[in-house]
Amino acid sequence: MCGRYAQSRNVQQLRLDFDLPEAALPGDDVDTRAWPPLGELEPDYNISPGRPVYAVLGPPPQATERSARGPSSLHTLRWGLIPSWAKDRNIGYRMINARSETVADKPAFRTAFRRRRCLLPADAYYEWQLIGKDGTVRASTSPATDPEHKKRKAKADKKPYSIHYRDDEPLAMAGIFERWRDPDVAEDDPAAWVWSCAVITTEAAPALAHIHERMPVIVPRGDWDTWLDPDTGAEELTHLMADTPVDRFAVDEVSTDVNSIKNNRPDLLEPLEAEDEGGSDTLF
Repeated sequence: MCGRYAQSRNVQQLRLDFDLPEAALPGDDVDTRAWPPLGELEPDYNISPGRPVYAVLGPPPQATERSARGPSSLHTLRWGLIPSWAKDRNIGYRMINARSETVADKPAFRTAFRRRRCLLPADAYYEWQLIGKDGTVRASTSPATDPEHKKRKAKADKKPYSIHYRDDEPLAMAGIFERWRDPDVAEDDPAAWVWSCAVITTEAAPALAHIHERMPVIVPRGDWDTWLDPDTGAEELTHLMADTPVDRFAVDEVSTDVNSIKNNRPDLLEPLEAEDEGGSDTLF
């Protein structure tokens, strides 16, 4: 995790949900060398790596005085972080996630973690449980910790789940972002600067560990400003990454249609249980 998620809110809905002033929406004339742009995205119920996504960013890190920093703001980024030193943007497909245990130290992520943190809004994120050919059920694993990850995944069917807040509040996934200069594009072209992001993940809470061993870090509303503040220290950030409000989550088994990124419809979020039992499972 996190490898797929859903986000259907438009710019104005996100502005209200994240308490952003109208001035926090950059115009068409934004200098993409200095700060990411904002484009209107269609609802996406099956977001995959490489797609453009909405992100809430904190005050620009180069502003030194708190009073001069201004409010948080909404932007569009490419999912899959491209380090500033990368030679090819395709490296981003391998960097959609950053592990909370190593994000502060790993060369590809450490500067972004220190200076460029963001929140990635989501209606829900998807996760898959592995079902063996003999019916054995086991949690999905991470390639970083399981040498047999690819083999296990190839030999099993995948049962998808949607994980979200019970009250329909947007999830705010902890993220980091980076700016990359595309050497194949002229410098005066706005497309020369690619702004990209990664989701920070952590060890799954016990209530979710039967589905996947990892989960995204979800930042509670009361901690949004602290996460985005460039002055927040390492110790407090570590605490925030361990504070995902799992007790507020609901988990729905959903259709295997979500397994294919070719499928992108609102009903991908519909719980299978709704057809038989009229509801979704809560964790607590």
